[in-house]
Amino acid sequence: MKRKIRTFTLLLIDIVSINLALFLAIWLRFDGIISEDYLNDALKFAPLTTCIYIISFYFFRLYNRLWQYASIGELLSIVWATLIGSMASVSITYFRMVPGYFPLPRTVFILWTILIVTLIGLSRLSWRLFREYHFPNFNTTSQAVLIIGAGDAGAMVAREFRNHDNVNGSSNGNWMEPIGFVDDDPMKQGKQLYGLPVLGTRKDIHRLVEEFNVAEIVIAMPSVKGKVVREIVEICHNTGARLKIVPGIYDLLDGNVKVNPIREVRIEDILGREPVQVDLESIAGYLSGEVVLVTGAGGSIGSELCRQLACFQPKSLILLGHGENSIYEIHHELSNTFPELTLIQAIVDVKDEVAIDRLFRIYRPTVVFHAAAHKHVPLMEISPPEAIKNNVLGTRVVAGAADKYGSKIFILISTDKAVNPTSIMGASKRVAEMMLQEVARESKTCFAAVRFGNVLGSRGSVVPLFQRQIAAGGPVTVTHPEMTRYFMTIPEAAQLVIQAGALAKGGEIFVLDMGEPVKIIDLASSMIILSGYEPGGDIEICISGIRPGEKLYEEILTAGEGVNATSHERIFITKPEEFDFTKLDYFLLLANQPELWDDLAGVEELLRLVLADFRLEKGHGLVQVG
Repeated sequence: MKRKIRTFTLLLIDIVSINLALFLAIWLRFDGIISEDYLNDALKFAPLTTCIYIISFYFFRLYNRLWQYASIGELLSIVWATLIGSMASVSITYFRMVPGYFPLPRTVFILWTILIVTLIGLSRLSWRLFREYHFPNFNTTSQAVLIIGAGDAGAMVAREFRNHDNVNGSSNGNWMEPIGFVDDDPMKQGKQLYGLPVLGTRKDIHRLVEEFNVAEIVIAMPSVKGKVVREIVEICHNTGARLKIVPGIYDLLDGNVKVNPIREVRIEDILGREPVQVDLESIAGYLSGEVVLVTGAGGSIGSELCRQLACFQPKSLILLGHGENSIYEIHHELSNTFPELTLIQAIVDVKDEVAIDRLFRIYRPTVVFHAAAHKHVPLMEISPPEAIKNNVLGTRVVAGAADKYGSKIFILISTDKAVNPTSIMGASKRVAEMMLQEVARESKTCFAAVRFGNVLGSRGSVVPLFQRQIAAGGPVTVTHPEMTRYFMTIPEAAQLVIQAGALAKGGEIFVLDMGEPVKIIDLASSMIILSGYEPGGDIEICISGIRPGEKLYEEILTAGEGVNATSHERIFITKPEEFDFTKLDYFLLLANQPELWDDLAGVEELLRLVLADFRLEKGHGLVQVG
């Protein structure tokens, strides 16, 4: 109904504008003295030509545009529609295509065309002008907004604030009014964008907040590195103004941003991950119509893999996990989001060879993502047999079933802790990689591993821990002031894992580009600032000491490994180091002996069969349970 009323209103405006333009053109042509003959001709001429113009306007879709966002393109459409209408009108009169219509002076048609373009253009553009330059709402209190970044994103933010009330989602009913920009580019200083001045650089932020009583600061630089965002956050956090940010393209594509383009600053913004571009065609080519199995489907990475895999229309998706609650939750979520997708729940331990064999025999999965693993480094130091059994022997069971039942692709989720491992967990994942390379030599299944670092927000990661500590009032515990890690987001990690599956040929270890490493103590400080507190003042940061199995710095490659590029700029293939397959087979034989687990210290010696240089760092020895 609203659409019909809108179209009818525009039609009335256009009819009035066309006829008003005709009589104004005649009036201008004859200096305000119009003879009765010309007036009668115009009255007879007007109905037909009005219909011609309306048809031309309809053909150029002038009634199907959002004029509140009108730009040069819309204005050109008005010009072309009017010119076509004028040419048709001239043809009717001068070529006597319709008997009884007499030609008006040629200058009338020229003036008429110009006036129609002017009147129709004003009628259409007036709504945008009203939207952008409307008068303040006197029932609300205006609050100043400072925009950091006078580029495309900054222009978008300024336009959004002018076009929409409370674009920032404020609940206090205040009218948010942008007062200007901050930008470090010297060429932009003193210039204006959308009528708003560039007031200075980031060094002037404190002064500008005080001078203009700024209530909100918006960071509108979605493409800058996380280091720059972190520096700006540190500058702004003592100003007292609310701090928000325009998300990057990755958030928009991923669906994290729905309607409002401006949101609170998150820890992901400070880390500054570049958006991931995936080859949707190649991904769909190996997933669509396939039976896909995800082990560890209830975990952080496994559940995100399931969410993204579901988008590629597999024939069915098998959700395998050992924890019933987590499998129930991801199944319930996917059932609501993808009601047409066939979902299979499987509560199975990956170490259970009989149960895994049965599952593969019944469902015959063609694509397998093996995400099930014990990942917590300190816990595996006190339970090393569990790390070996789950991460090595569990992988062997699932990989063996994939080989036996002819799966096409098998992707192991590995970790950067497998590189020069100093922890039981890292060593177990490195052995799993080696075992996969051995199986890949003679199998028709395409086996590959994907290695990446820490994932933001995953279970057991440092970010949720810091959030809980900040919420409790501190202190925030950092194990060492030089502790450094690579980070990526859960959706980004899942997308790259899926993309690696499309690149796999067999036997590769894929390494994901993790970006720049981040000091954990800097991460802690930034999270405290984002929570509105002062590090070291409101909330203390305490050094707790390195935990068993931890390294100060994580690595992506060993000294003997190199990398080759792939068709994806964020994914690389390692050149794996040679190792003795006979020793690996002997390791697996011993690992299956129950008496091994009676001697916990023997696990380290066992690992040295295949990892000759493996040793725990001083002070990180094994601790017997009980």
